[in-house]
Amino acid sequence: MATRVTSDILRRGLRQLRDAIREQPRIFSLAVVASAVYGTMTVGSAWVLGRVTEEVVLPALRDGRTTTAALVAAAAAIVAVAVLKSVGVIGRRYWAGVMQYRLQASYRRRVTRQYLRLPLAWHHRHPTGQLLSNANADVEAMWGPIAPLPMAMGVVVMLVVAGMAMIFTDIWMALVGFTVFPAIALINFVYQRRLSPRATRAQRLRAEVSEVAHESFDGAMVVKTLGREAAETERFAESAGRLRDANVSVGRVRGLFDPVLEALPNLGVLLVLLIGSTRIEAGSMNPGELVQTAYLFTLLAFPIRALGWVLGELPRSVVGGDRVHAVLRASGSTAYGDAALGGVGGVHLTARDLRFSYEDAYTEGGHRAGDSDLADDDERAVLPGTTVLHGVDLDVPPGRVVAVVGPTGSGKSTLMDLLVRLVDPDSGSVTLDGVDLRAMGRGEVPAIAALVHQQAFIFDDSVRENVALGRGLSDAQVWEALEVAQADEFVRALPGGLDTQLGERGTSLSGGQRQRIALARAIARRPRLLILDDATSAVDPQVEARILGKLMDAGLPSTVLVVAYRMATIAMADEVVYLDRGRIQDRGTHRRLLERSDGYRKLVTAYERAQSEREALEDLEDADGATDTAPDDEEAVA
Repeated sequence: MATRVTSDILRRGLRQLRDAIREQPRIFSLAVVASAVYGTMTVGSAWVLGRVTEEVVLPALRDGRTTTAALVAAAAAIVAVAVLKSVGVIGRRYWAGVMQYRLQASYRRRVTRQYLRLPLAWHHRHPTGQLLSNANADVEAMWGPIAPLPMAMGVVVMLVVAGMAMIFTDIWMALVGFTVFPAIALINFVYQRRLSPRATRAQRLRAEVSEVAHESFDGAMVVKTLGREAAETERFAESAGRLRDANVSVGRVRGLFDPVLEALPNLGVLLVLLIGSTRIEAGSMNPGELVQTAYLFTLLAFPIRALGWVLGELPRSVVGGDRVHAVLRASGSTAYGDAALGGVGGVHLTARDLRFSYEDAYTEGGHRAGDSDLADDDERAVLPGTTVLHGVDLDVPPGRVVAVVGPTGSGKSTLMDLLVRLVDPDSGSVTLDGVDLRAMGRGEVPAIAALVHQQAFIFDDSVRENVALGRGLSDAQVWEALEVAQADEFVRALPGGLDTQLGERGTSLSGGQRQRIALARAIARRPRLLILDDATSAVDPQVEARILGKLMDAGLPSTVLVVAYRMATIAMADEVVYLDRGRIQDRGTHRRLLERSDGYRKLVTAYERAQSEREALEDLEDADGATDTAPDDEEAVA
């Protein structure tokens, strides 16, 4: 089994390296040529040492003197070889590094472009930590063998040249080398066979640790507010502990085999010196040849080790490559047509027989549905295959304001996502002015429609850039949008006004302030379709009323849909759509729905009923307190 796994990894790894060479052939060729120069000059240094020993050192020891010309020639030869070897090292490392980093940059771009191309439904099924690991750690692991690859191929040249040099120097010394060489190769094969499954497991665990860490950081608010620090620390510690054990296992294998691979060439050198001294006494070889052969033996392990470095990186490379290619091969891309929507003013929005189901348990936040830490009111936390919408029909004339009302989990947010084509329905259609969203060209829907979610996302940038988002808006246009969103007052109070840096995810702002910045971002685009998915839930009712009033008075060319819960907000809409259990149960004005729909009436009056009950209870407690403290005898009155 181990042999089969190793052979499979070797085959897939070599295929991956072949693809790398095909993508960067010129740079790879330069790196290999430089490595070959290094390998040839390394063997050449052994030849130079042998010649210098034979022609300069030994005569000087024998005669007690030497000439300046001989010393200069010896030094020049040694320096020339060293310079050429250095040039080879520099060229090999430089071009190998360029090739590796280019491949990593190229594949990071491919992965991120694929993330942007894939529909939101695909992202629902994949946790964010995994996606980050794919684009970072997995891409790095995928091209890990590229750095040592040119060196490994160059030292093959070195190995061939060294073998030929030993044969021409002394055939019996060459036989000793050819005995040691297979022994090193055999040990290296066993080494890689033991190392491969351990390195593969370690790479998988690196991705797991990254996923757990990202999920904990991303859910920091939940962790803090629910006091889950200890549990999250333990969860991370378990993953980190498994990675630690896997790395220790890899280290043990390396610690066992590295000394053996280092020792064998040194034992070969001792054997060469032993045999070589007897052959010198017999007159079969001279001291210079012995020095040359012994030095070549000290280099013998390096080519095998260089090949071992490549083979040692292959398991991690294959695992990383599998995870990266799984993203690049992912299907389900959003198809676009070429239709463009002309006209001005609010659009006519129509939905016909919309049906939608979530495919599995991952929600868009990266959690699994059913996790105990998931908020109870998150309607996106649905079970695998749960059908959220059942044949929804909707018709909103241009310029109308429609409130969508329904209990938690009724499908409101999913419907809003479908109306701006964040996801496509399983069946049915959505049209704007009679044009199906799926027939529109890329970028057409975002140019027309704006969706503001309850969870407002703020970039780590200035207020101005968070509102304009690179659209080149003037400060007057930014202030106008902020004023409609009732955000201008607190923005003017910030230290830098529009230039104030808001920090990661807008940590310097309150929840209501973040929502108003996000709303201003949508208003600044002057969309023809504006959808507010409970986008003012974090502001108080008075501010919300002012925001909606400003929206009505601002003259925006928009058809507006509002997911709302508050009575005052709902009452401002031209029409109310009551959604429950994925179906539109009723629609009409707020007053008429109160009269004829029990479910709607109970839902929208729940807050008022609770408030009335609370006030009645407080009045009763006040009355009881007054009775308890009232005087009950004449002496007390006196």
